[in-house]
Amino acid sequence: MLQRTLREPVSLKGIGVHSGADVSVSVAPGTQGVRFHRDGGSVAASWRNVSATRLATVIEAGGTRVMTVEHLMSALSALGVWNADVTLEGPELPIMDGSARPFLDALAPLVADAGRVAPFRVLRPVSVSDGDAFAALLPSNTQRFDVGIDFAAPVIGLSRVTFELGRDDYARDIAPARTFGPLKDVERMRRKGYARGASLDNAVAVDGDRVANPEGLRFSDEFARHKLLDAIGDLALAGAPILGVYRSHKAGHRLNYRLLAALFGSNENFTIDR
Repeated sequence: MLQRTLREPVSLKGIGVHSGADVSVSVAPGTQGVRFHRDGGSVAASWRNVSATRLATVIEAGGTRVMTVEHLMSALSALGVWNADVTLEGPELPIMDGSARPFLDALAPLVADAGRVAPFRVLRPVSVSDGDAFAALLPSNTQRFDVGIDFAAPVIGLSRVTFELGRDDYARDIAPARTFGPLKDVERMRRKGYARGASLDNAVAVDGDRVANPEGLRFSDEFARHKLLDAIGDLALAGAPILGVYRSHKAGHRLNYRLLAALFGSNENFTIDR
């Protein structure tokens, strides 16, 4: 599969959605996978380094901890960039507008072809579940995502969206979809150390049967599209593309992490296409 690289570094600034801290980030060309650097330490963007999955994907190794990596990882994966050095001033990636579009818009003009990358190929079905929620990977020659959600909030409800990386338009159909959450839970989350930087500028706030954001939704199924965006970013922690169909229902970061652990838990589940 075609691999791309960055021609030069790009910098962005914003606020951390959970920490509330001002954050600056530089994404530069790399040679050893995607690595995050902060406070003199570094951590590889790998499922093996996932240390927390509540409301965001957190990676940690050797005392270096980086929160909310999924949106940048989603954009990098969609662009085919599998080597990058990401330097942070702050505890987490900036949330920007709650989607992957600001990352994609900044990075896309700077990518160039850089040979090939060997993808992982799913050889047999692998799945994980939690109650009626599940995530699975099925053998395929494509990178296809099939994501279903089911929320009690009437404005979200039951929805399903499909997308194929490399064929469908990520920039148009997936990257703009924003993170979301119930307005009534914001204060409770802040008391627990989450959502301190959340606002209507960087998240879709659901208030019962309505969306609180004055501009409304970007897509009628924006909630499902964002879950798909997250899934692309979480599966990018494999370190290379995965040839297979990802299928989920009511899944999130935790099940995505468990799915990667299950996939790589047996050599009979996958092969590397050299």
